[in-house]
Amino acid sequence: MLNVLVASSKGGCGKSTLVTQLASHWAQDGKHTAIVDVDRQQSSFRWAARRPENVPGVLGVEGSRKAVEKLPEDTQRVLIDTPAGSHERELEPYIEHASVLLVPVLPSPFDLDATLDFLAHLKEISRIKRGKLPVGLIANRLKPWTRASQDAVEQLKEQSPFPVVAQLRDSQAYVLLTALGKGIFDYNSEQVRGHQEDWKPILRWIKRQQ
Repeated sequence: MLNVLVASSKGGCGKSTLVTQLASHWAQDGKHTAIVDVDRQQSSFRWAARRPENVPGVLGVEGSRKAVEKLPEDTQRVLIDTPAGSHERELEPYIEHASVLLVPVLPSPFDLDATLDFLAHLKEISRIKRGKLPVGLIANRLKPWTRASQDAVEQLKEQSPFPVVAQLRDSQAYVLLTALGKGIFDYNSEQVRGHQEDWKPILRWIKRQQ
């Protein structure tokens, strides 16, 4: 079972978007996929409940420390959506089960400062410190044509103890699809293929860690 933990020091950085889009990819790929939503807002859980009948289902579970252990035995992919601002002590029960940890980051000075502090704490967690839990950063909601986004990514690469594994552009497509219980991988149109390309580096990085 591949277990992907998604965490961040700030709210609104795209944790639930990351969780739901990866879930839609693996569901479309024929994998039995579950979301354990520990966040109080329950955005990922509600997304899974809204999945229409014409797309592969994703099991949504309201999260707790023991929820991962109680998932169906045939579950192949698990995504854990954690509360914003979780400290290492709150993440510890989920870190124990995680195969990889993804941290989405927005390209603003406030978000970068908060994230770098968060990453410094993560680096000291035993499993991460011993190299047993890979951590990957996702630069999210970028406007790649702007200097601000480019500078933010460069700063993150220079100052982070963990690699930036992907860069996702800002798009209203995610907002619209989330309201439908869908993801960009539930479509094959030319319009969404550019967005799907943005996710390939994440999927390749996760695969290399298995």
